[in-house]
Amino acid sequence: MEVEAQIQLSLTFPHCACASLLRVTGFIQPKSKIPTSCRSIKTPFLLLLIAVEPKKMAARDAIRKTWANESVAGVLGFVCLFIIGSPAHIEEEGLRYHNIIQQDYRDTYNYLTLKTLIGVYWITKYCPEAKYVLKTDRHLIPDMRYPSFCSGTGYVFLGDVVQRIYVASLTMPRLHLEDVYMGKCLAKLKIEPTPPPNELLFNHWRVPYSSCRYSNLISSHGFHPNEIIQDWQHLQSNKHNPCQTTG
Repeated sequence: MEVEAQIQLSLTFPHCACASLLRVTGFIQPKSKIPTSCRSIKTPFLLLLIAVEPKKMAARDAIRKTWANESVAGVLGFVCLFIIGSPAHIEEEGLRYHNIIQQDYRDTYNYLTLKTLIGVYWITKYCPEAKYVLKTDRHLIPDMRYPSFCSGTGYVFLGDVVQRIYVASLTMPRLHLEDVYMGKCLAKLKIEPTPPPNELLFNHWRVPYSSCRYSNLISSHGFHPNEIIQDWQHLQSNKHNPCQTTG
């Protein structure tokens, strides 16, 4: 079966408390609001896929102003996309930024797997030329052992793996633990996650801030929007000599 035909199939979540049948083609936004970032940057070096709750507008704004600001990448070019469910009235925000992927499902922790798969589908359909994809967020299964998996707080995979993950997911039982489920998909594809070159790059806990420390990490968890803005501004003001300050 062709990939385009397969991605039209419905997704079911029989294990959720409120089972539902959803089609990933049914995005809430009309065509005028669907993210357009990949039209201006057809082959982004990095695509940021950020899971965030619908009501967390302040968090999205803080992220846009700091580490996901597309101007930071310079000539390399990257795209920032937020994936959210419902309910949420984000028409104005969607029209202003054109970087929100919204689908009609209840946005709760039990639907994180679906949330990630919707983002994967969107990339497959609208931004397949992305070289790398970083899935992150703002702040298990009937096997004897979990497969190797990456914490959902941050992981990177090659852009050409996106379609393969989506197709693999179509034949696998759904699981509300998103990061474990993605590990299951990779295991089915016989893809073993590769540890980062430095174990301190990705952190699923909050790392105490200092400009020196944060100039050499990719993810840290559990920040308030105001803290994101404050720490980002400090980091930018010291980016040329981050380890020669007291911050």
